[in-house]
Amino acid sequence: MSKYIVRQPIKDRDSKIIGYEIQYHGENTAFGDDKNAVPASNDFAAADTIYSFLTQNTDKLLRGSLNFMTFTTTLLMKKTPRLFDKNELVIQIDDSVIIHPLAMHLVQQYVKEGYRVAVNEFQFAPRYLALLDSIDYIKLNLKSTPMVTLKNIVDIAHSMSKQCIAIDIDREDLYQKAIKLGVDAMEGPYVAAKLTTKAHSSGYLQSNFFRLLMAITQEEPDVVEIEQIISVDATLTYGLLKMVNSCYFAARREVTSVRQSIVIMGLSELRQWAYLLSASNAENPIEEGAEEFLRLSFMRANFCSSLMNYAQQMPISKPDAYLMGMFSTLNYLIDAPLDEILAQIPLRQEIKDALLEHKGRCGMLYDLAISYERADWSRIDQLAGELGIPTNLLTSLYFNCMEEVNRIWNEITRPNPNQTAAPELSKQLQMNK
Repeated sequence: MSKYIVRQPIKDRDSKIIGYEIQYHGENTAFGDDKNAVPASNDFAAADTIYSFLTQNTDKLLRGSLNFMTFTTTLLMKKTPRLFDKNELVIQIDDSVIIHPLAMHLVQQYVKEGYRVAVNEFQFAPRYLALLDSIDYIKLNLKSTPMVTLKNIVDIAHSMSKQCIAIDIDREDLYQKAIKLGVDAMEGPYVAAKLTTKAHSSGYLQSNFFRLLMAITQEEPDVVEIEQIISVDATLTYGLLKMVNSCYFAARREVTSVRQSIVIMGLSELRQWAYLLSASNAENPIEEGAEEFLRLSFMRANFCSSLMNYAQQMPISKPDAYLMGMFSTLNYLIDAPLDEILAQIPLRQEIKDALLEHKGRCGMLYDLAISYERADWSRIDQLAGELGIPTNLLTSLYFNCMEEVNRIWNEITRPNPNQTAAPELSKQLQMNK
């Protein structure tokens, strides 16, 4: 049985990410998902596997954010929480830990050390109420708990300065129910893909665009560097492909890559394009919600490209797969239906069919990337098998991509004291047009 570890976003009522749920699946078990609770007979083997993985990967993969993770008694006894910084971990526990005297003693020790604690699917029972002073977050299952009970739990939690998180939100009606309850945050497939009006923006990531301005105004511009800067940003990539395939350039063949576009346009026209962008978007900085989707598109692009190293009988190339992942969120970034957006650029028909209708082997590859995001365990196994991708490689591929995306994203979003020079660069571009 394959073993997977997935991070899923937890968002507040304004759709801002407050942390990530770490879910583990393997040996027919799952942590962090009560529907697939870990059987006692498998607990030791599963705990050994996840402990081994976290020991090797926590430092580089799970730092810099708040991580919510369910701990079994065995994982607590192995002192697994100490693999995390106490400022970056929420220890989640369920009933199996609450009724175990030794496990609860360990939890109390972690509380004294400054770790935060969450309770999965809080109940109105004495053993849960006795924990209120020691916990920080209460997880609520809106599907299995009566509305009156949920409301009482939320009211009590808020009166004691505890935060409530609704879990497994996979439909609009559950999302609206959570909002009505007044929960502090939510998680689930619907929440992960929730589109807010703020996310509709045709802007670009300003810090990355500034790096593009710097790169193209060098005396000897580096085409590889320029390509890398543009390829990180879905809106810049889309805009460039749309421009170079316009009647103005009258390309003999459809241009489908960033590198081709740069070569065909030439540095002079590229500077002009960048100037037009800087002028048209000067008062339209990208919204925070849109930045989240830009990052998601970058992650999907890298993951789809990595999967191509193992997928069999694929009708597209790795660069095509990269664009497929990159453009999967364009309808969140540009206020138009995805089919209308994709009709304006020369993508392979297989990619359009995958993004719009989930058809063909490209659709299977795209669905595999999405299923991994959503921790859809059975669907992951099915799709990987049909594509010929060894399931034992998926977790390492996913986290390798995450590490690379995090590294690059931190670089391009890091505040740059020289950004005050942006207006001068725009003037320089105008003079060179």
